[in-house]
Amino acid sequence: MRLLDYFKSTRNINTASTAKDRLQVIIAHERQAMRGPDFLPALRRDILEVIKKYIPVSENQLDLHVEQEGGYEVLELNVTLPDEEKIAS
Repeated sequence: MRLLDYFKSTRNINTASTAKDRLQVIIAHERQAMRGPDFLPALRRDILEVIKKYIPVSENQLDLHVEQEGGYEVLELNVTLPDEEKIAS
């Protein structure tokens, strides 16, 4: 009977170790996501307001995000501009 208890306890330790490793990976991923720039929502609003002074655009026509390339972070901004006919009117 003790022989079965020995194998059972070893299995629990391995399971706990695996769960701990997985949790550490999840926590590291979440920390990386939290380190992302928190200024993006404010920057997005400010850029949209400046563009609206010159061209009528809506919020869904503006795409702003940060990418990491090598050792650099790149801010990418895409604006879908309306047709020239809509701007003139």
